[in-house]
Amino acid sequence: QVQLVESGGGLVQAGDSLTLSCAASGLTFSTYAMGWFRQAPGKEREFVATIDWSGGSTYYADFVKGRFTISRYNAKNTVYLQMNSLKVEDTAVYYCALGPQYYRGSIYDRDYDYWGQGTQVTVSA
Repeated sequence: QVQLVESGGGLVQAGDSLTLSCAASGLTFSTYAMGWFRQAPGKEREFVATIDWSGGSTYYADFVKGRFTISRYNAKNTVYLQMNSLKVEDTAVYYCALGPQYYRGSIYDRDYDYWGQGTQVTVSA
């Protein structure tokens, strides 16, 4: 069965960097778009970034543009989220998700079929 396992979360200070990883199994990873979403306490889950199946196209939420970078290493069935210049408001549980096959990513969570368990990112002032 499909499994997505996130790692790399933690407690950092504002301005620090952190890289999240999401390891996928049970599928032909290189054929699927992937996405990162996040959910802060008391808030709705929101789109962060997506990458298409080939890795050639990416898209970001406005609030992370220029700070976060999504990438993938298909040989390791892994998608990454490099987060720089972290802000207190980036504090949330971050989830990776499996998107459409042989297609670009999506900003809508309804387009993602499988989700990881999430990894907590806490940014202190």
